[in-house]
Amino acid sequence: MRTFLVIIQFLVCLTLIISVLLQPGKSAGLSGSIAGGAEQLFGKQKSKGYEALFAKVTTVSAVLFMVLSVVLVIVK
Repeated sequence: MRTFLVIIQFLVCLTLIISVLLQPGKSAGLSGSIAGGAEQLFGKQKSKGYEALFAKVTTVSAVLFMVLSVVLVIVK
């Protein structure tokens, strides 16, 4: 049972690392601070597409990682 949980946690950990690394940055640097204000006000549609997918995958894998970590401590 413990070996199975460790394997699942390893796969979740890899998923979490990959999903975080593939997400685009939130800041646009100096040019974003000058010209990006209108973009934030009127908004870019980020509710669809790969950015939303990576955000959901990151959230789910982070929650799974935390739950599996606690379960593995309890199981010993």
